[in-house]
Amino acid sequence: MERQDCQNYPINVFRMSSGIQIKPKTAVQRSKTSSLPHSPEPATKPKPSDKLNPKTIDPFDAYSRPTSAFAAIYAKGGIPCRLVHGSVKHRLQWECLPETVPFDPLLVTLAEGLRETKHPYTFVSKEAFKELLMVEGATEKAIPLLPRLVPVLKATLAHSDDEVFGRGLDALVQLSAVVGPSLNDHLKHLLTNLSRRLTNKKFREKITVALQKLEQYGGKVS
Repeated sequence: MERQDCQNYPINVFRMSSGIQIKPKTAVQRSKTSSLPHSPEPATKPKPSDKLNPKTIDPFDAYSRPTSAFAAIYAKGGIPCRLVHGSVKHRLQWECLPETVPFDPLLVTLAEGLRETKHPYTFVSKEAFKELLMVEGATEKAIPLLPRLVPVLKATLAHSDDEVFGRGLDALVQLSAVVGPSLNDHLKHLLTNLSRRLTNKKFREKITVALQKLEQYGGKVS
C-alpha cells in the first residue's frame, strides 16, 4: 500500500492506534505553549544499534549508484534481461524473446559490459552476449556491427584483469562462430593483444585453442 504524506492528508484529525483522536493545536494554543519555559532536553548519545538502522545503511547502495556506463544502463532497465539466482547455477531471464531484440545497440553494449569486474554485471554481460548470438538470424544482425564490436573487444583483450581477458576471448570465439569469414579483415586489430598473453602460461593453451577455432570458422585466410 502506498504511504501518503501527512502534509497532504485531507483530514485535520490524526487517529492513533489506541483510538484516541488528537486535534492539531490552534495558533493561540501554540503561542501559549511556546511562551512557557522549557527545560533543556538531554542530549541523546548514539546507540550501537543505530549502525544497523536501515535508514542509515542501504544494503542495495552498490546498485543504487552505478559506477560505469554499463551499470547505469542496467540499472535503468536498458538491458532486457535479469539475473536469476539458482541453488546450483545462475541463469538469465529475458523480459522478451531474445530473437526479437534489436542487436543495435544491445550487442555492442553487452560487449562493453565484458570489461565489468563486479557482480552481477560480469555474469549478465557474458551470458547475454552469448545467448543473443545464439538466436536465429544472428549472423545477418551481427555482421553490420563488426566495425563497432571489434574496437570494444580489442579493449577487453587488452584489459589487465585476467577474468576480463578471459571473457573477451570467449566472446571473440563466439562471435567468430556466428559471422565466420566476415571477421577475418578485423582480426589484425585483435591478434596483437592475443600474442601478448601467449607468454602467460595461464592462458597459453586457451589462446592456442581460440586461434585454432578462429581459423576453423574463418578459413585459412585468418
